[in-house]
Parts: sequence; structure tokens; C-alpha cells
Amino acid sequence: MSTTTHFAQELDARVARFGLKVAASLSEANDTLPHDISERLRVARDQAMLRARSARAAQVQLAPKTVQGTVQMGATLALGGGPSPRWLKFASVLPLLMLVLGLALIQQSQWYQQINASAEVDTALLADHLPPAAYSDPGFTEYLSEEQQ
Repeated sequence: MSTTTHFAQELDARVARFGLKVAASLSEANDTLPHDISERLRVARDQAMLRARSARAAQVQLAPKTVQGTVQMGATLALGGGPSPRWLKFASVLPLLMLVLGLALIQQSQWYQQINASAEVDTALLADHLPPAAYSDPGFTEYLSEEQQ
């Protein structure tokens, strides 16, 4: 994290140096400009500074309202404050209930598929004409694998 902070500081320093270089070159070129152009630039700069000051003042006025809207609730900081309605508490628990319900349905579906697969195997074994001792024969498994290929 210190490398990120160092990178941000280095970037800020480079931006400041660039700004100073641009300002110096503009100041040098300002001496060669005609009077009417330099006056228009001065008026535009004054208007820009006035807009920047009013924008900063608006940001400062908005900041305390945001701070007043925060309320300390135990060990956490929450916006708004006050007791929440019951439906809001239910809405915050609803995703957890949906997750548990979804997991239960998935488990039920898996269990049902396993039962169906076992029933199909049992049906195939019972419908076959082989004696039960044939299934325990080691050569029978190889016979089945050759038959599937």
C-alpha cells in the first residue's frame, strides 16, 4: 500500500511541476500579447476564479449536511438513523431465506435424481436373465466395459 501512496505523491508532484511550467510559459508569452487580448484574458481569469470560489463554497455548505445525516449506531456508522420499519428488517433477511430455500430445493433435486438412478440400475439388474453370482465375477465387469465400447 505504501507503493500506491508513493506513486500518488509522485504523480501529484509531476502534475504540480507541469502546471508551474505551463504557468511560467504563459506568463512569458503574456508580455508579448496586445493590450486588448491581455485584458480579455484577465477578465476571463477573474470570472473563472469567481466560479471556482462559488463551487468550493457550495461544496463546503453541502458537506456539513452529509455529516449531520450520519448517526452512530453501536460500533457501526449508518446514514439516516432512527428505528427502521418492520418491512425493511424483513427485506434485509429475505435474501438469506431465499438462499436457504434454494439450497434445500437443490438438495431435494439431487436426492431425487440419485433415487431415480438407483431405481434404473435395480430395474436393469432385476430384468436381466443373469444369475446374481455373475455380477460378482471379475471378468463380468470387463465384459460390460467391452460391450459398452
